[in-house]
Amino acid sequence: MINYSMWAKSLKTIPRISKEEWLELDVISRWLIATRSAVLIISSISGILGGLLAYLFSDFNWPRVVVAVISLTLAHAANNLINDYMDYRKGVDQGNYYRSLYGPQPLEHGFMTVARHMTYFLVTLGLALAGGLYLFAQTDTGTLYLIAAGLFFLLFYTWPLKYIALGEPTVLLVWGPLMIGGTYYVVSGGMWSTEVALIGLTYAIGPTTVLFGKHTDKLAEDQQKKIYTMPVLLGEKASRYTTLAVWVLQYVLILAFVFAGVLGWPLLLVLLALPKLADAWKVFSKPRPQTAPADLPPGVWPLYLSANAFAYNKRFSLLFLGGLILYVLFVKTGIL
Repeated sequence: MINYSMWAKSLKTIPRISKEEWLELDVISRWLIATRSAVLIISSISGILGGLLAYLFSDFNWPRVVVAVISLTLAHAANNLINDYMDYRKGVDQGNYYRSLYGPQPLEHGFMTVARHMTYFLVTLGLALAGGLYLFAQTDTGTLYLIAAGLFFLLFYTWPLKYIALGEPTVLLVWGPLMIGGTYYVVSGGMWSTEVALIGLTYAIGPTTVLFGKHTDKLAEDQQKKIYTMPVLLGEKASRYTTLAVWVLQYVLILAFVFAGVLGWPLLLVLLALPKLADAWKVFSKPRPQTAPADLPPGVWPLYLSANAFAYNKRFSLLFLGGLILYVLFVKTGIL
């Protein structure tokens, strides 16, 4: 029986369910939970931003936008699936490791077999690649290079990149120039733009800080398992203040784009995210507590820094998207 309420819940959060509950779910609900679909929005937004920038600066093609957004979202889902598989195979998630505490790890918790999990992965990746090949057929060989780069990061993020402090730079590169710049490239028919790549980097700071917060949350656990993320190398305090610094940099870059005339004043809509930034700032400016604070919503812990970073980044990203939509509308209607 299709469980539409679980679909909606899975798109908003990472449900904590028992194996008995899992067995009662339909295949779509299981896929949404297994892929941690609540976080896939950051990839969808990247694709939409790339499409909007193509509409603003170059040529535009609706079918390519739709295929690019869906393919990027599916690629992110495939990445989450292979991450869980790799960590399971390496024994990382054993012994109540961080990942198995904040939501179901289908393999570690025995919800599905390895064969079933890999079927989910291969089907998801296959659909993402099918979309990529369609876009290649519509453009040129440059799209193949983008697909190859994306496939490399998708397969090797968990190991070895995350283990050698390259996970965070990978996210900055992938969710910025690769996704946003890549979508711009395929939608515009094969045109690369350095300005779009830089705008992409500005947006990608947000997803990167969510990962930075997550790796800071589980710094001690990663250190024990010899997973040398950037927060493990920097230490907790430096990691928290690095996150605060790049959030400030994000606003500086947007102001620079506006004053340079690359983007218009509607992008200043992101300033409405400042109250949410103030909330996140209070969290990141203090040491991470050892136990869940009383004011933390039930079911969030051990996510703490990452949960606050995600909440802030979601607000900022949607305002960034809204500002860009307004700017495009104003330009195309002759208001600006």
